[in-house]
Order: sequence, then structure tokens, then C-alpha cells
Amino acid sequence: MANHVQVSTTADNRETAIELLNSAVKARLAASGQVFGPATTAFWHLGEFGTGEEWQVVLKTTEDRYPELEAHLIDAHPWDNPEVSFTPLGGSAAYLEWVSRATA
Repeated sequence: MANHVQVSTTADNRETAIELLNSAVKARLAASGQVFGPATTAFWHLGEFGTGEEWQVVLKTTEDRYPELEAHLIDAHPWDNPEVSFTPLGGSAAYLEWVSRATA
């Protein structure tokens, strides 16, 4: 069984988050994903503390496809240095097999 990951990024508005989600799934870099938000955020940027509202994009893919998905999200994102992170993804064998097929 291939290794799988759940990838996340954020955007400052719903429309951008949906564009990132749709473009990644249409390119088969991710099998599926969701957009959640808005969420309150606190962060450090350019040495200053800030707060705001963000929308989270969560995507499911394989470890093999992750580098391409990461590059796609960074290239398509309007921010200079967007968050793109992942965590290992476990689940039912049938679901993970589907993720592998959908991103092949």
C-alpha cells in the first residue's frame, strides 16, 4: 500500500481557497479535498504580530504526488510564502486505494 498524506494550506478568502482546491483535484494532484472557514488566525509576519481570517484547504494525496502538489499550491497561491504542510494519512484500505488510483 502506498503512503498517503493530508495536505493543508490557507487562503484569505473563500474564492481563492476553492480555486486552490479545484485546480489541485482537477490536475489529479489530490484525490479530494475540502474548504473550511472562516477561521480566526494569529501569526507573525515580517517581525510583526497579526490576526485575521483565513479559509483552510485540506487535500488527500500520496507521498509520491506530494512534491508536485506542493509546487502547484505554491505556484497558484497569491501569497509569497503560503503554508503548505502535510501529515501522514491513515484510513481504510479501500479508501487509501481509491486515493492512489485517483492521483495516478
